[in-house]
Amino acid sequence: MRKHDSHPSEIDDGKRKPALSLLGIDHDVASLTDPTQPNKTHSEEKERKPNSLSHVERYIFHIPNIFTPGERGHAQTMTTNLTGFPLVLNQFRALLKKNLLLSWRNKRASLLQLLSPLIFIFLIFAIDKAIKAQTSTTSAYKSVTDPPTQPSPPITPCEDKFFIKLPCYDFVWSGDQNPNLQTIVTRIMNNNPGRPIPPSKVKSFKDRTEVDAWLFNNPMRCPGALHFAEQNATVISYGLQTNSTSLQRRGKYEDPTVSFQLPLQLAAEREIARYLIGDPGFSWNVFLREFAHPSMTPFSAVGTIGPAFFLAIAMFNFVLQISSLVTEKELKLRQAMTMMGLYDFAYWSSWLIWETVVTILSSLLIVLFGMMFQFRFFLKNSFAVLFFLFFLFELNMTGLAFMLSAFIKKSSSATTMGFSIFIVGFLTQLVVQGGFPYKDSFSKTLRDLWSIFPPNPFSQGIQVLSDAVATSEDNGVRWSKRGECAHTDADCVITIDDIYKWLAATFALWFVLAIYFDNIIPNASGVRKSIFYFLNPSYWTGKGGQKVKEGGLCSCVGSTPLQEISTPDDEDVLEEESKVKQQLTEGLVDANVAVQIHGLAKTYPGTRNIGCCFKCKKTAPYTAVKGLWVNFAKDQLFCLLGPNGAGKTTAINCLTGITPVTNGDALIYGHSIRNSVGMSNIRKLIGVCPQFDILWDALSGQEHLQLFATIKGLSPASIKSITQTSLAEVRLTDAAKVRAGSYSGGMKRRLSVAIALIGDPKLVILDEPTTGMDPITRRHVWDIIENAKRGRAIVLTTHSMEEADILSDRIGIMAKGRLRCIGTSIRLKSRFGTGFIANISFYGNNIERSPTNGDAISTEHREEVKKFFKNHLDVVPKEETNNFLTFVIPHDREALLTNFFWELQDREEEFGISDIQLGLTTLEEVFLNIARQAELENATAEGRLITLTLTSGESVQIPVGARFVGIPGTESGENPTGFMVEVYWEQDDTGALCIAGHSQKVPVPHGVQLSSSPSVRHRRSFGRAGQIHGVVIDPSQVSPGDFQ
Repeated sequence: MRKHDSHPSEIDDGKRKPALSLLGIDHDVASLTDPTQPNKTHSEEKERKPNSLSHVERYIFHIPNIFTPGERGHAQTMTTNLTGFPLVLNQFRALLKKNLLLSWRNKRASLLQLLSPLIFIFLIFAIDKAIKAQTSTTSAYKSVTDPPTQPSPPITPCEDKFFIKLPCYDFVWSGDQNPNLQTIVTRIMNNNPGRPIPPSKVKSFKDRTEVDAWLFNNPMRCPGALHFAEQNATVISYGLQTNSTSLQRRGKYEDPTVSFQLPLQLAAEREIARYLIGDPGFSWNVFLREFAHPSMTPFSAVGTIGPAFFLAIAMFNFVLQISSLVTEKELKLRQAMTMMGLYDFAYWSSWLIWETVVTILSSLLIVLFGMMFQFRFFLKNSFAVLFFLFFLFELNMTGLAFMLSAFIKKSSSATTMGFSIFIVGFLTQLVVQGGFPYKDSFSKTLRDLWSIFPPNPFSQGIQVLSDAVATSEDNGVRWSKRGECAHTDADCVITIDDIYKWLAATFALWFVLAIYFDNIIPNASGVRKSIFYFLNPSYWTGKGGQKVKEGGLCSCVGSTPLQEISTPDDEDVLEEESKVKQQLTEGLVDANVAVQIHGLAKTYPGTRNIGCCFKCKKTAPYTAVKGLWVNFAKDQLFCLLGPNGAGKTTAINCLTGITPVTNGDALIYGHSIRNSVGMSNIRKLIGVCPQFDILWDALSGQEHLQLFATIKGLSPASIKSITQTSLAEVRLTDAAKVRAGSYSGGMKRRLSVAIALIGDPKLVILDEPTTGMDPITRRHVWDIIENAKRGRAIVLTTHSMEEADILSDRIGIMAKGRLRCIGTSIRLKSRFGTGFIANISFYGNNIERSPTNGDAISTEHREEVKKFFKNHLDVVPKEETNNFLTFVIPHDREALLTNFFWELQDREEEFGISDIQLGLTTLEEVFLNIARQAELENATAEGRLITLTLTSGESVQIPVGARFVGIPGTESGENPTGFMVEVYWEQDDTGALCIAGHSQKVPVPHGVQLSSSPSVRHRRSFGRAGQIHGVVIDPSQVSPGDFQ
């Protein structure tokens, strides 16, 4: 700030006002006016004293009103919000529209989903055509009434056989010691039709034993053997030894009976007969003729491979459905809608109706495409019979997807789950095609159990319909005959109508189980209901509280330990707690209080989880919030600060119903958070901007606001205007129809803020709302938040101390689950800051006396000012540059400041001072002091140490949060107390405290002995042997003069 001559109104009488008044300093430092606190309660204003600061540094930030008083609330409350069934119906419509938009925007998946029936039916068509082309030349599939005769086949070369290895023989024989038999074999070789057999292709043996030995030692070298035995001159017997295994190669079968056994048998009988009658030229003509037969039932592609392909069609819908449900759960989209008042009935019914529509369309396309490809299966069976079979099957798979989605945590697992279901379904369908268990030989209980899995009864239904059109004379199944068995099926135990009933019943089972598991399986916050929650009357009546549990289904939750009961250390926190307790005792709540929290505590109980190989994993109990007593006033913004793990997020989750409380309660506009009725009413009153943006990438900003406005129960007639107003407030009008996935990080945060404010909520919770915004946009959002205070309470969490300082009416800082301090920004700075900050600026040596940089600033002036501060206030500069000096003045020097600054002003010309600024320490310093002290207490109790590396290269183990640390082993004769350093702390990107640096070594104050300090002995047990463990020194034992 400029010096007092910039305020002529203060000295127009020609007389200098007392320095006390000029500086705005009073003996009560908390009375300093802070313009960053624009909306204070009447009681707080009375405590303040008039202030005409001219040299005191102030954060001045103008918050313009973009609405006239009450205009914003009027804009959103002109229409009455919907309740009851009309609200549920509107929510259902909005979610149905959301599902339609998401499908329309995801065109690739939707197109593939619609074209999958065409693709897979075309594949069935192609396979069917290939099979018909292969069987068209086979007489088995033809009706033969007068088969033609065929000449007997010759003995073919062994090389033509499918299973023979080279070199090979056409045949072998036994009995070569008999010349008569040799003659017969020679004639067989020479008289083979079309091809004489060379001697090299026939091998002879003495007897059958030698043949067997040779065949054993030379496998696959010969297709068979002849065994002769001459009984007498008129009787010669023979035997054939062949490999009778049929083989297939390139789609053709080789039957050894036809290809080898029959030709060899005919040749042997022919030559034996000629030999016995003595006429080598005797005519011996044997012809073959196929037995007359009707055509075989052709292979049905639809009946055989159709179930697998139809299952694949259903798996597209199955995977997309699981993925959609799990994505909304994984990204906490459903949780966000629930916090804004979404009813479970509207959520599940919207998905059910949407998937029913998709299933109807898919089923129609399957039947129509099947008819288009002229499958007899689709042409002869009744259209209605086919449609309902496919519809009920796909609807059943949808119900199964609903149920399984409760067990899946990641959307990426949806494809894996779908593939697994397909493999299992494919295998069970093969079993069904084999006749199991839909035959009279199997028990009904087995059939019932087997029919629970949707692909099984569906496969049997396809089989029944396929058998009904097996031949061209069959007419298929009519709708009126769906409950009857075919007269040709003697083993019929289940009809199409029975299959309909099974699919409908199991769908209802999956859908009920989906809702049940959705309630009892832990959500993202680890919360679930009891496995018997539906037996609790409060679930059906909505009256009373519903108990919830934490941990997995396969875990044993231990008892919750007793809450830590401790009296607050801070007087302001104690006063706040006493005020809330008094109101609770008297049963009265101030009309200006929006939220009253009394004794709110949250402890996550210890669990024993059954892990891999049935190993038990123990989890220790953890208390996140330890008895919170505080009021949030209407028309004010309460800023809740704290490092990571402080408990602020848990406290907010308790207020929004995400996490159940362990002890205590909170009343939000008179409604308790501990029962379902109260929480249902609370969700109508609150708006939440979560820490991370919870948005659908495929929906635009306008569509998001319309969706959440409908969920909040706004009248449909007002939604459009309110949406446009909200978009204008957050400067997203030009991007209203742009998909949120294309938004920048700052635009997404603005949209999240707009969602939180939609519907004129009475309580708004903003969790780091300006993260990722540029400075200009951030200040605009601050305008919105500041204006939004009217008519509501706002709870803000942030890591920006500037944001907290500007926006908050009151600030509470939590650490390790406890509220450590509470009050206005000025109050906290005066109580927990290091004191006052004095900034001194110097003129240059030029005659214009304007501040300059570089060596032009007189070093002599700086030294004189430093000496002046040292002599009068016993302080030294904290920061020093060529043209500036910064001093930190402790609170205990406050009584000296009036005369000090009076004299300093008198000597401005002498010291070359151009400007004097005085202010309190920053809120960030207050925050770090509170967080540091809490971490120090916790680290001391747990023995948690961190390494401090000194500039000398030494490493010292110190507790986290320690400010002044003595270094053991630095004692000497000249310095018997040793040395110490001041450790500077800051927050890292994760919000945890880390070392920012340290001061130079200075002597430890007299009276503090490092070697005999109890803290040394205590900390030596924490680390490894040989490490140096610093000694924590109480800040009250250290004065600023110790670091000169």
